[in-house]
Amino acid sequence: MRNVTRDNITDTFLSYFGDDTNPRLREIMESLTRHLHEFARETNLTHAEWNQGLDILRQAGKITTPQRDEFVLLSDVLGLSSLVDMNHSSTSGTSSSVLGPFHISNAPPYPMGADLRGDYEGELILVQGKVCDPDGNPLGGATLDIWQTAPNGLYSSQDPEQDEYSFHALFTTGDDGLYQFTTVRPVSYTVPTDGPVGTLLNATGRHPWRPSHLHYIVKADGHMPLVTEVFPDDDPYLDEDTVFGVREDLVMSYKPQKAADFPASGLALSGKVDSDFSRVDFDIVLTPVST
Repeated sequence: MRNVTRDNITDTFLSYFGDDTNPRLREIMESLTRHLHEFARETNLTHAEWNQGLDILRQAGKITTPQRDEFVLLSDVLGLSSLVDMNHSSTSGTSSSVLGPFHISNAPPYPMGADLRGDYEGELILVQGKVCDPDGNPLGGATLDIWQTAPNGLYSSQDPEQDEYSFHALFTTGDDGLYQFTTVRPVSYTVPTDGPVGTLLNATGRHPWRPSHLHYIVKADGHMPLVTEVFPDDDPYLDEDTVFGVREDLVMSYKPQKAADFPASGLALSGKVDSDFSRVDFDIVLTPVST
């Protein structure tokens, strides 16, 4: 095509695809290009604005490390990560939520009932629940990859003072599908603002805060894996999460308990708790894989 114009460039681009292009790749690229070209036409995008957008991507590449993925964070604050989650979230199971940029793979296995606090101080919470299918049948052998921030609001991958797997654990359920562990109550925190994501948030008058939460990746044979988060109902940022991760069924309550109510057995801290604590009850429903 020698006479490429503002009006025909999109169709010209699409005509260049080879006949052996993967159909799904063609579908995605056609939609992406049509929306992207229309965006440039609708906004009458300037060279300076176009280059500024490219610079955000350049800076994201420079700041990204194995411990911090600025591209994931950018996707999060734009709402894209949550939208992709919602595209494929099950209607019969617990809602999914964003993975976030700070997950560390290969968390160490812990016995059920372990305490994740290490040497950190903070409000003690007992987290417990059941992993089950949509009919309420318990799922034995389910794995729960759990992680959270320390009381200073930082994940271990952000904080050189923490051990690599601080506040990370992998639990496996028994035949009853039950899980339980103790930890410190997570805190609200800000996403990193020292990179292009922070520049974008500042430019659009947005805050960087996330409500406090616990992260879960839950897997069981024959069921769809679940990536999700659990949020307290009293967090001030519950209705304005900067990465759009809150779902109604992921909101729970911290229930105040007396020390005497702490379980007498089954937990690493059984018989050792002498002050009040809070209990979190959260059941997880996994959706069977379609056959």
